[in-house]
Amino acid sequence: MSATSLPTPVVEPAEPTAEPREPIVELHDVYVLHRTRGSGMFNRARVHALTGADLAIRPGETVGIVGESGCGKSTLAKVLVGLQRPTSGTVAFAGKDVWSMSTAERRRHIGAGVGMIFQDPATSLNRRMPVREILRDPLDVHGRGTRRQREDRVAELMALVGLPRSVADVLPSQLSGGQRQRVSIARALALEPGLVIADEPTSALDVSVRAQILNLLLDLKDRLGLAMVFVSHDIQTVKRISDRVVTMYLGRIVEQAPAALLPEGARHPYTRALFSATPGLLSPIDPIPLVGPVPSATNPPSGCPFRTRCWNVTDLCAQELPPVQHANADGEDHHEFRCHHPVPAGTSNAELVELASTATGRTTPLHVEEPA
Repeated sequence: MSATSLPTPVVEPAEPTAEPREPIVELHDVYVLHRTRGSGMFNRARVHALTGADLAIRPGETVGIVGESGCGKSTLAKVLVGLQRPTSGTVAFAGKDVWSMSTAERRRHIGAGVGMIFQDPATSLNRRMPVREILRDPLDVHGRGTRRQREDRVAELMALVGLPRSVADVLPSQLSGGQRQRVSIARALALEPGLVIADEPTSALDVSVRAQILNLLLDLKDRLGLAMVFVSHDIQTVKRISDRVVTMYLGRIVEQAPAALLPEGARHPYTRALFSATPGLLSPIDPIPLVGPVPSATNPPSGCPFRTRCWNVTDLCAQELPPVQHANADGEDHHEFRCHHPVPAGTSNAELVELASTATGRTTPLHVEEPA
């Protein structure tokens, strides 16, 4: 089909008894190690950027990824979109192993099937290309339709994201921050992908523009039936727009939970501490105190990575990595976590603040980077 003749995808509501749809992309036991200069001239330290990641993204769902700076969120996003090759483990796209494909096959499948929205449109857009060429470029590279059909598709994309046609021949530097991010979104949608990865898509924008871009993303997700991975420091926003929230700590996924259950239903102590340090619109901040900073990714702790800061740590936590546990025995709620001593269901934030304060003897609240 041509670039302009493809119908807008429509997602029908799933029947209650329907089987879960096959994942668009699936990670199994994925590790990413980076080499960096060590203390000696010839020493090369290993940075554990991603450790044992298991994650599946299904059609139509929005998955939020949260955690402190340096926890591996962006690395995970790059692995999902095929920009980062794992050190070990498998990444399957539509059931096919991504890194066993040839370069041409990988570009054809991943390049067309996944769109990427980067953090700062000022640096992710080619400053020497006008908007028209930026949006047409993916169509040119993948040989979609005739030249006329590509131009028509560019006009469709601009209308889709609310850009006036008058900016088609304008350079990115002549646009506002919000308009540049709309161009980035339109470019990500050019090849009609089933999955869009949004890596901090609003952090470089003014507060007044963020809500507009978030509402646009939600509208496009519903209209086009997109699956979306949303990476952000803005935890309350992630909770609001996501179906499922993934919590990362020191390169590991420590909890995956339906957004509707958070924060009170979170079972991992780090997830509870993370949400407690982020004020909501109607609730004051009451952070759960933790001990010390995040350990170094070049020398992560043995056993549970969170044990050096946890108020409920025991010897077992240092000896063994916690296995994956499911909140329900059947696992149908898609709520899983890695913790030897999970937070009991129904425990209030006030109770955890008291427990953590008593156990640590300190009041060091978790620092969460606030959106600028």
